[in-house]
Parts: sequence; C-alpha cells; structure tokens
Amino acid sequence: MRSLLRLWPYAREARWRIFGAMAAAGLASLSVLAVPIVLRRIVDGPVAHRDLSGLWPLAGVLLLLGVAEAVLFGVRRVIVARPLARVETRLRGELFAKLQRLPISFHDRWPSGQLLSRATSDLFVLRLFLAFPLVFLVVNSTVFLTGTALMFALDWRLALLTVLPAIPLMLFTRRFEAGYSTASRLAQDQNGDLATVVEESVLGIRILKAFGRHRTMAEEFRDRSAALRGTELRKAGLLGDLWAVIVGLPELALGAALATGAVLVAHDELSVGTLVAFLSTAMALRWPVESIGWLLGFSAEAASAANRYFEVMDEPEPADPPSGTAPTDDRGIRFTGVRFRYPDAPAGSPDLLAGVDLHVRPGETLALVGATGSGKTTLTALLPRLYEPTAGSITLDGTDVRDLSRAELRRRVAVAFEEPTLFSATVRENVLMGAPGATPEQVAAALATAQAGFVDRLPAGLDTEVGEQGLSLSGGQRQRLALARAVVGEPRFLVLDDPLSALDVHTEALVERALREVLADTTALVVAHRPSTVLLADRVALLADGRIAAVGTHQELLRSCPAYRALMSGEPELEGALAR
Repeated sequence: MRSLLRLWPYAREARWRIFGAMAAAGLASLSVLAVPIVLRRIVDGPVAHRDLSGLWPLAGVLLLLGVAEAVLFGVRRVIVARPLARVETRLRGELFAKLQRLPISFHDRWPSGQLLSRATSDLFVLRLFLAFPLVFLVVNSTVFLTGTALMFALDWRLALLTVLPAIPLMLFTRRFEAGYSTASRLAQDQNGDLATVVEESVLGIRILKAFGRHRTMAEEFRDRSAALRGTELRKAGLLGDLWAVIVGLPELALGAALATGAVLVAHDELSVGTLVAFLSTAMALRWPVESIGWLLGFSAEAASAANRYFEVMDEPEPADPPSGTAPTDDRGIRFTGVRFRYPDAPAGSPDLLAGVDLHVRPGETLALVGATGSGKTTLTALLPRLYEPTAGSITLDGTDVRDLSRAELRRRVAVAFEEPTLFSATVRENVLMGAPGATPEQVAAALATAQAGFVDRLPAGLDTEVGEQGLSLSGGQRQRLALARAVVGEPRFLVLDDPLSALDVHTEALVERALREVLADTTALVVAHRPSTVLLADRVALLADGRIAAVGTHQELLRSCPAYRALMSGEPELEGALAR
C-alpha cells in the first residue's frame, strides 16, 4: 500500500474536500447509529406504556435522521467529484508529459497498450479510490468502533458474543489481501497486453487483410481475452470466499446474540427496548463489516494501479550532463569517436557503431550510404539525441549537443524519417509541428519544396483531417508532408533519412530540384539508398563495420572504392561482402 501513499502530493490540493467528504459520510453513518437509541426509547417508552402521543415526537426524530443521512451522503458525493476529477487530470497530464520526455529506448521496450492502460483505466481506478474506498475506509472504521462501543454500553455480554468473529475475520482478510493484490496486478497487465493487440490490429488492418491473417490475430485476441477472463474469475473467486466469511460469520454471531438476548429478556435481565436497540445497532454495523471485502478488493486494485503508474513516473529521464569540452570554432556537424549499442543488445555483441569520425562542413550536404543494417539511421538519430551515444561526442558548430538544451537542439536540427508518421490532425497542424511559429508563407514554401501540391485538391485544403497515421493519404503523399514538416522552420541543420523512397521518378526529380535550393543554405546529413538521392549531396560517406570507410564525392568513390561501387551498382557478391 506504500504506492498509495505516494498519491498524497497529488491529492493534497483536494485534501479539505476529501476531509469534508469523510466528515459528511461519517455524520451520515453516525446518524444511523442514533436510530437504535431512539428505537430503545420508543419500545421502552410509548410502546410499553401504550402512549400514542409520546410516539409522534420520536417518530419525527427518526424521520429527521433519515433525511439527514440522505442529504449528507449526497453532499459527500458532490463535494469530491470536481476536485478529484482535477487530480485525475493532473495525474494523466504528468504521465503524458513524462512519456514525451522519456528516451526512445524506453518506448522501444514498452508496448503501447501497457502505456495506454496506465493513462486511462489505471487512473480511473485511482480516482475512484480517492472518492470512495479511501473515504469509507476511514468512515466505516470509525462507525464500526463507535457502534461496537455502543453495543458494549447496551450489554457487554451480547457485544462480546457479536464481536468474537472479528479475530478469524482479520486473519482471513490478511490472506485475501495478498492473493487479491497479485491477481489484480496480473489482470491489469493482461488488460494492457489486450490493448496492445487491439491497437496493433487496427493500425495494421491493411496487412492483416492483405495476407488474410485476421483470423490469426482474432485467435490471439481470444487467447489473451481468455487469460484475462481466467484472472478475473480468480479475483471473483477470492472475493466470493471473502464475502462468504464476512457475511456468514457476523450472521451467525447475530443469531447467537438474538437467542442469548431473548433468554436474558425472558429472565428479566434485559429490557425489550435494549434488545431491540442492540440488534438494530448490530444490523447497522452490517454494512461497515460487509464492505470490508469491497474496500479491500478495490484498495488492492488501486495499489496495483498506483504501482503501474509510478513504474513509468520513476523511469530515469535522459540527463543533460555537460560534455566537459569547451566550444570550438569548428563549424558544421562533427562526429568524433562515436560508439553506440542498443541497451537491449545481447551481452558480448559488438557495438553497432564502433568509432565513427565524420565532419559535415557548414552549408554542405553529405550523403550517408551503407548496407542494410549498417547503422545509418541510428547514426542520424544520435544527432537530435533520440538515442545517446555510448562513447564519443557530436558537435554542432563547435558546441557539444549535450551542452544544448533539448528544446534548443531540436530548434536547430530538423528531421524527416524514412517512415513518415502523421497525426490525427489537419495538414496544416502536421506541417506546423516542425515549426509552430511558422508563417503561412513559410508553410506554403515548405509544401512547394516537397512538391505537395496535392494538398490544394484535398476537400478542405490545409484544413483537411488526414486521419490516424495519415493512412487516408498515399505513402508518397505522407512522405512529402513529412519533408515539408522538416523544412518549414528553415533549420540550420537538416537530417533526412531516405526522404524520397516512396516517390515516383517524376515527383522525385521535382522534389530534388526544389530541395537543392533548400540545401544550399543548410548543413544537411542525408541517408541515401539510391544514386539519385546521392547526387543531391556535395560529398558521400560510406558506413561499414561501424565506421566511416570512405569519404569523397560520388565520382571519386566510384573510381576509388570498390565497396561503394558495389553498393551503387547492386552487385550481389560485393554487397554481401560489404554487409559482412
């Protein structure tokens, strides 16, 4: 339950509302305990003496107690609804902000469905815990203790008989709590896995239909659903066992108290009114006792939800330690002794990048080529610090990227990835993600550079919603919008990862012609797979065996580097040797 205590900083702003809810619920519950006292006076007074006139005032008191109970419970619900909704919103906002700050390596490890379930269903559970179980854990404990004291005041013999089952009940609830917590955590994890299957099925629906694999995915969904169903049934079984104990034992004790009380009344050792008051008090305590199962079960789920929430919040964010190197006059982009391996790479495996030394001169466009899997995309991802190098340094105009804030770094460096990702937003909003303050003229110029004239033919032009992942557009259209997003802010440094791979030959030629004008004023690193893209560059660097094997112009490398010649010509034997 320690994780639930960590919610206090978030709930602190609503603490007076929560305390007010506890007070309202407590007064409402205590008003119920006042009813047996009134009933005792009614039975031993007006009823015993057949005094009808004395009955009406006491009946009025019962009516007022009932009205007070209803009003106070209504007040309890009203005063916590709004502030706890704000608490949930704050928790969700901080989780989302955390996810944006965490490195790409974190998102590589975590399934998106697990993160989605933490941001939705888990936070809903936490809000309900603060609104109901937390309040009633305090209120019902207070009511139980007060009611128990009242029963001892009425008759200690009957009270002792009634509370005796509390000992085995406490032992059983401790055992229940351990098992239910484990089952709750498993169910929440399985729910996240199920969400991942649904998300992947929706995003990959074209692949599933094209290859006729929808039945396979449906079977996986059914298997995961069945596993979740089994866990939920296990939870229900645990709750059922607990309910049987917490309902059965008090009922047996109440029956024993009734029989004992009847004997005491028969021997004039107890008044009828006192027996009625005692039994009414015991009945009033049924809800606080029976609610133990619900409260413990929900608290266990809330504790699991809080653990899952703080698992993400406790993930270390990438630090911005100073590089320890002073800025130099070295202009352009420079990689010095850069090494990199993925965090989840097998132990003993070689580094993907094993000491890259490369200089992109100011205003120069350098094409980066290499065999598939040589690390070209990874190298370009190090520049905007999507990943952190394991050794070496990267500088922009003489300043180590580690000495730049991430906001400043990403203002200087714009990126267009090989697989363009668009968001469920308008064309304008997707392009402006590259430079939120760009003017309409800059947006138009960026679209022109990317040869994205198709935007004018969309139903609402720039204000057309492109849909999730931009799947309403063709691959070439998505790639051109991604390119426009990269160049709209007129960045000083530009990273393009095979930006023209989805374009036809005619459109590619038009985009290349327009890109030359943009690249003339930008220092650019371009990952290239085709000779046409290589020709955009002033120089070419060949990446092989984790290092830069050769640097020169396209023509120079064709003459002097067999590996480069093989890569550009597609000779299979030489390509295989290069890949090895």
